[in-house]
Amino acid sequence: MPGAAQRRTDVTPSLGEGAGGRAVQFAAPARRRGFTLIELVATLAILGILASLALPVAEMTARRHKEQELRYHLRQLRDAIDAYRRAWDDSRIVRNAGDTGYPPSLERLVEGVEDQRDPEKRRIYFLRRIPTDPFAAPGLSGAASWGKRAYASSHDEPREGDDVYDVFSLSSGIGINGQPYRQW
Repeated sequence: MPGAAQRRTDVTPSLGEGAGGRAVQFAAPARRRGFTLIELVATLAILGILASLALPVAEMTARRHKEQELRYHLRQLRDAIDAYRRAWDDSRIVRNAGDTGYPPSLERLVEGVEDQRDPEKRRIYFLRRIPTDPFAAPGLSGAASWGKRAYASSHDEPREGDDVYDVFSLSSGIGINGQPYRQW
């Protein structure tokens, strides 16, 4: 070997010198794949916190949607009852002694009545179908899902009677606004 004191410049820093003066490559540290346990636990904790914040918001949104549906159905039914009363006031419906001018049942709003002013006696329809109370017990639909108040009953203690003056929810729940659904 010429000049042992002479430095070798042909060897790169990642290479070492093995037996017999041959260049040997050192093993590079293994490249890590995947996540550590701490990273996974931290991610799951963050996701759990976000889910616990999102769940009440989702429940409130679903409840608000059902309340909007209840409001819409009540308005729809009450508008149909009022339209029936206007038709009665305008003598478009047969008037009998003792009638209050309100429909005898919710079904009558769907079945319709003969228009007394129409020469062909076509029917007047006030509803396409009776909507169901969104807070009603499972299995109830249409007219059975609503409480009905007769014209002769008081507002404080509504009872069914010979006619349907108003409708209300049979649900015992309380709305987001703090008012019971029965009083809407």
